[in-house]
Amino acid sequence: MNFSEPTKLGILACPGGEHFADQVIRRLGSIYKRRFDRKTHLLATRYNITAELVARKMNFNSDISSSLPFIPGNVNGYRSPRFKVHARHTWFANGEVKTEIVDSVRGMDLYIFQDIENHQSLPFNEGTVHKTLSVNDHIFSLLVTIDAAVQAGAARVNLVLPSYPYARQHKKKGRESLTAARVSEIFENLGVERVITLDIHSREIENSFGKMRLENLQASLQIIEKLIEITDISSDDLVVLSPDTGAVDRNKFYANSLHRPLALLYKERDYSKVTKNAAESNITGMRLLGDVKDKTVFMADDMIGTGGTLLKGMRNLKEMGAREIICAVSLPLFSGSAVEDFDAAYAEGLFHRIIGTNAVSHRDLLQREWYLQADCTGLFAQIISLVHHDRSLSQMLDPRDLVAKRINRQLERIAHGQPPRSPAPAPGAPEEGAATGEEAIPYGSAEA
Repeated sequence: MNFSEPTKLGILACPGGEHFADQVIRRLGSIYKRRFDRKTHLLATRYNITAELVARKMNFNSDISSSLPFIPGNVNGYRSPRFKVHARHTWFANGEVKTEIVDSVRGMDLYIFQDIENHQSLPFNEGTVHKTLSVNDHIFSLLVTIDAAVQAGAARVNLVLPSYPYARQHKKKGRESLTAARVSEIFENLGVERVITLDIHSREIENSFGKMRLENLQASLQIIEKLIEITDISSDDLVVLSPDTGAVDRNKFYANSLHRPLALLYKERDYSKVTKNAAESNITGMRLLGDVKDKTVFMADDMIGTGGTLLKGMRNLKEMGAREIICAVSLPLFSGSAVEDFDAAYAEGLFHRIIGTNAVSHRDLLQREWYLQADCTGLFAQIISLVHHDRSLSQMLDPRDLVAKRINRQLERIAHGQPPRSPAPAPGAPEEGAATGEEAIPYGSAEA
């Protein structure tokens, strides 16, 4: 299989996952263009011929192996593949949904995208109907799409779920359901081969898988990039804090990578209370292990739901003398009235910034001064490309080396008297070191 060209790679989006899927498709196009350009350059140098001739020969071989008479496009250069699989999503008056796949997916390695936490108004029925879906609506829309792909003859069905459904219901304390396990069984019974997700709430969920595979991605590199933009990571006043015992490993990783001390905020909870908003936190007490007085506190967690626990922790840290608080999460859910609650907390001065990823779709949140969005679409694009070509995922699934290189590079800049932080780009502008348009390559791209 030619690593510089996709063979039968297809991206199919459910209504909630279309925005994220479109961004990943753009990243995929950039990845394959880079590989094509690199390969033509290396072969042209090796065989002492022109790059244009190499490109013609590569395109000729692609045409020979294609089931089409020929592949459209310029034979003398890169021909961008079409990854997107088009589908029609129908919403019926009684609430039923239907997915019709427009393009052929027979024999295809198909990746189905769904953002189950997308609570924006979404188009159905060719844009004539708009609906705001619940998590359960999104899940059933996903199930219908999976079955449509299986019925259409897809060779391999993979799910791209930045937020894994029901991930917080992974263990039971009484007469309650292990819903996370049941969801995984449904996926596997429908014929799903692999699930790609971001920072799953508990790796125990994978224990319920039979032969289905889980690729659990980490956005630590993208979060570190954003942290560098807003604070001096070389400062002795920076401390990493775990907001609870469940996040110790995650924050220990950041503390070791940044060479900073680790503190812990221990919380006592009343699990008989169900948190509905930030004002109804189930925390009954907090204890701090470590020193935060006059410090910039950086803490990371997997998600923000209603945010009540986090806001209560921030208030306690401020009362303990913390100068500035920065929080990073992989999944910024912001359920219920969380955005308004964080607006009020920011106005009160409880925190400096929240860093989240674009794995969950938000519009209003991006307008907030206190919110920074890290782009993880390049990470997903790389993983999809590597899986499609049966390549190793080790470096991407364990980003410690990439994070260490990025931090060391920043510390070297500081040591040489350069600005201690990277300036934040204007909205819509490319990040530092990134090319524009089709040349925008996700950081840490794997090579052939």
